[in-house]
Amino acid sequence: MGGTKEQLLARHADRVEAAIASGQAAKSALVASWRRSSRLHQLAPSGNRPPLRLTETELRLTIERIEPLIRAARSPMDRLYQALSAVGCCVLLAGCDGVPVNRRGAPADDAMFETWGLWTGTLWSEEHEGTNGIGTCLVEQRGLTIARDQHFFTRNTLLSCTAVPIYDEQARLAGVLDVSSCRADITDEFANLILLAAGEAARRIEADLFRCAFAKARIMLTPSTEAHGGGLLAIDGDDLVIGATRAARLVLGLPSDRALRPVPAADLLCGLGAQEHLGDAQRAAVQRALTRAQGNVSAAAKALGISRATLHRKLKRFDLKRHSSAAGPSGECRSFATGCSRDFKPSG
Repeated sequence: MGGTKEQLLARHADRVEAAIASGQAAKSALVASWRRSSRLHQLAPSGNRPPLRLTETELRLTIERIEPLIRAARSPMDRLYQALSAVGCCVLLAGCDGVPVNRRGAPADDAMFETWGLWTGTLWSEEHEGTNGIGTCLVEQRGLTIARDQHFFTRNTLLSCTAVPIYDEQARLAGVLDVSSCRADITDEFANLILLAAGEAARRIEADLFRCAFAKARIMLTPSTEAHGGGLLAIDGDDLVIGATRAARLVLGLPSDRALRPVPAADLLCGLGAQEHLGDAQRAAVQRALTRAQGNVSAAAKALGISRATLHRKLKRFDLKRHSSAAGPSGECRSFATGCSRDFKPSG
């Protein structure tokens, strides 16, 4: 269908309003978003105001609040942009308020993207911009693409935006990673590839946030399932799971909407066939620590970050007192049962 730019935009506004009035919101996630934009946020698709932007002070404070997220996202954003830069995309990192706080883009395209509002400090929540990649991703908390005339505002219908949610170390929504373009030739197939690439980058950001938050814990990868990818668990010196990414919580059936209560790792993982792997990893860690400490249980416990009592339990559990050995100062091997009698007395 042809027509002037004004006619095309008017037709888009009419189509949005007709879809909302038809009751399709119950069956279509897109129309449900259009309905929220219109009825909840009182926006009109034909609205022609420019994108809203934070002041420099407001943006600085926003950046300071989510500095850990920005830091964790730097390398994944670099790699994602390098993979997509040839197709005229920009990469945006936004917080939970829908405000981009970091971006990657070609300098030659900066003026165009800034005009469209694909820039740091612009408000992209559904409340302010209606249906769009960043804002709708925050509401629905799933990866999605809002392509061209799927946007609510007519002035955004030249954009194609793919966005994925990012969750922090407590499985709380932390922000959104978005890949946006003004190109008209992005196919559905290519948009799906962008979605996959953005999803992988988001998981790397989550992993970095998690590892930094649980720097003193052992990190374990949970098996993936058909429905969910693998996640990460943080296990302390007493073999308690003290942290789990959102992906791990989904795999293990843990609540994702509240703080995780410590739970024995063996109890949590036995149903996944991972208990044996966990035990092997722990046994190897204990064995290495004892070897480095030349059989001194107190020194090994300190190196492992656990108490002597906990290490005693592990020695008994893994039967290291009978089957493991460590090199003494002169290079000879000594049994832990005899060489460490000062620190560890076998039971019975």
